[in-house]
Amino acid sequence: MYLPPAFREEDLPTLHAAMRAARIVNLVTATPDGLVASPLPLLLAADEGPFGTLYGHLARANPQWKSSTAGDALALFDGPDAYVSPSFYPSKKVHGSVVPTWNYVAVHAYGPVEFFDDAERLLGVVTRLTDHHEGDRAEPWAVSDAPDSFIRAQLRGIVGLRMPIARLEGKRKLSQNRNPEDRAGVAAGLAASERPGDRDVAALMGPP
Repeated sequence: MYLPPAFREEDLPTLHAAMRAARIVNLVTATPDGLVASPLPLLLAADEGPFGTLYGHLARANPQWKSSTAGDALALFDGPDAYVSPSFYPSKKVHGSVVPTWNYVAVHAYGPVEFFDDAERLLGVVTRLTDHHEGDRAEPWAVSDAPDSFIRAQLRGIVGLRMPIARLEGKRKLSQNRNPEDRAGVAAGLAASERPGDRDVAALMGPP
């Protein structure tokens, strides 16, 4: 990922927060047949290793896990993003030398990926993933709510994955390269948008 100094994010808790906030992640591996990617929910175990470890699962019918992997896998975490109109910049009225851009948050995690089908390990991953995504619901569903025989049958249709993170790259492109007036104009413009993602980016930028 291209990382200009103004946008580079290296604070580990901030990177982990962005990763946890991502609802779906693209797992990319290099195989003899070329690059393969699968969108997956992944769980971050922050205390496993210097950068954390990712857990998840994919369908047993998915050929990605069956192919040999060259080098590290790559997990792509996308945060909020928003189109930035030149009309948001007060400097547009002064000199007009402005162009559109895009603000966004992204984290790239690299590491060796291990696929496994041990039923107990799979059950642990599925349970933790479910608890993570059900945790804020008024009446959260639990894996134990379903019959054990049904869950065991479902587990036979998936393969687990474990990916210790060897390297993290983080980018928060939030108009840090603009002057304070332009940055405030972007935050105000996005905050007034009807698009929820635009308002999310505005909130990350701070008060306009």
